[in-house]
Amino acid sequence: MAYAIEHDRMLIGGELVHASGGEFDLSINPATEEVIGRSPRSTAEDVERAFAAADAAWPAWAALTPSERGARMRAFGKALRARAEDFLRIEVADTGNTITPMRGDVGHAVDSLTYYAGLIHELKGETIPATAENLHLTLREPYGVVARIAPFNHPLMFAVARTAAMLAAGNAVIVKPPETSPLSALLLAEVAREALPAGVFNIVTGPGATVGNAIVRHPGIKRIAFIGSPQTGRAIQRSAAEVAVKHVTLELGGKNPLIAFPDTDPDIIAAAAVRGMNFSWQGQSCGSTSRLLLHEDIHDAVLERVVSAVAGLRLGDPFDPATDMGPVNSRIQHEKVLSFFETARHDGSRLMTGGRRPPGERFAKGFWVEPTVYADVKPGMRLWQEEVFGPILSVGRWKTVDEAVELANSTEYGLTGAVWTNDIRNALNVARRIRSGHVWINGCSNHFLGVPFGGMKNSGVGREEGIEEMISYTEAKTINIMLG
Repeated sequence: MAYAIEHDRMLIGGELVHASGGEFDLSINPATEEVIGRSPRSTAEDVERAFAAADAAWPAWAALTPSERGARMRAFGKALRARAEDFLRIEVADTGNTITPMRGDVGHAVDSLTYYAGLIHELKGETIPATAENLHLTLREPYGVVARIAPFNHPLMFAVARTAAMLAAGNAVIVKPPETSPLSALLLAEVAREALPAGVFNIVTGPGATVGNAIVRHPGIKRIAFIGSPQTGRAIQRSAAEVAVKHVTLELGGKNPLIAFPDTDPDIIAAAAVRGMNFSWQGQSCGSTSRLLLHEDIHDAVLERVVSAVAGLRLGDPFDPATDMGPVNSRIQHEKVLSFFETARHDGSRLMTGGRRPPGERFAKGFWVEPTVYADVKPGMRLWQEEVFGPILSVGRWKTVDEAVELANSTEYGLTGAVWTNDIRNALNVARRIRSGHVWINGCSNHFLGVPFGGMKNSGVGREEGIEEMISYTEAKTINIMLG
């Protein structure tokens, strides 16, 4: 059978292969529910093959000079950029994300490769003056074989940008793409095969229950990184701990607050609130500022503007540059988002716009949800406490600064937060008191190359996107040279 997207082989040991069992999973276009491609349904045997290939490859990769390894990484980035339009076409079809913002994902991935390629020389140890007569020093050595389990909202970007630090540190990599949007990883397999030494970069597709579990429980894979939900993150920690002592970093969900002070312009706050929700990704972004906390003096004015802006978002074909929002990623995600609407009918929140599957024949097929705003959302409500990972903005109000901080910190999450005010004292005071790992003042959503990103509380452990990430893929070795 011919598919719209024909790439269907993963990468193990420098070879493009199907799964050992010969089975495939079908990929569904979330806008139409049409089958557009297939990916190998791998087994634990395939994970073992990938580990063996990576374990054989990493010593030679780590033995390259920093300049040599960096040059290979830059060449990888150049090869990715040459196929940028192909990746874009696949990802829009396979994820439902709108085409205009998705154009940046290959560029972000390449920028990360270039950034870490230039940082390799900073993998330095130190000397320690423990004694006067001897020499005490540390070295940085790679773990060897490391793994990245990537989410569905930015499949290509996370498979590359969040493995760049692993490669820079001298490790060989196993990537498990998201099972609902794996197709760009199969094109990535073809590019990586030509750009990197065999076994240094491996891609194994398939369900998390089999492939992800086999990676997590492999005793030889000591270093694992995961982006996803807190529930899955905790399951990974438990499974990993049952088989070996492992270093697991987790970038998990968020129910992130945007706190707006009364000295701000309602038009500016409304625009920031809509932008911070990442509706171009259907709100499927862990950093989305999905709780808008408005001071009572500006609450009504901002809410009116937010509702008008969200109601005006154009829902439609993700390939149309004029589209503001596409479908959510999968049937499972669609059902999850719709369940929040059902709960909200009885919890006392006030539906301002959206709150349903859009009507009409045009949206009869696909995983469509209207962009939605609820007002009067309070801490006891599900919409306040749980991450939707969908296009729902919850709006609350506050009167005092202490109340705003308490509301901001009143969930299990602590990934991002935003503070909007023209008073620098209020801005810094609140930013320091918010228990979130990444805070914007008069900003939202942006990531900056080299600036650490990660969460507090149940939003994760570890930091990515900066030099700390690269160092985290190494282990310190101490050497004592006895001279006295």
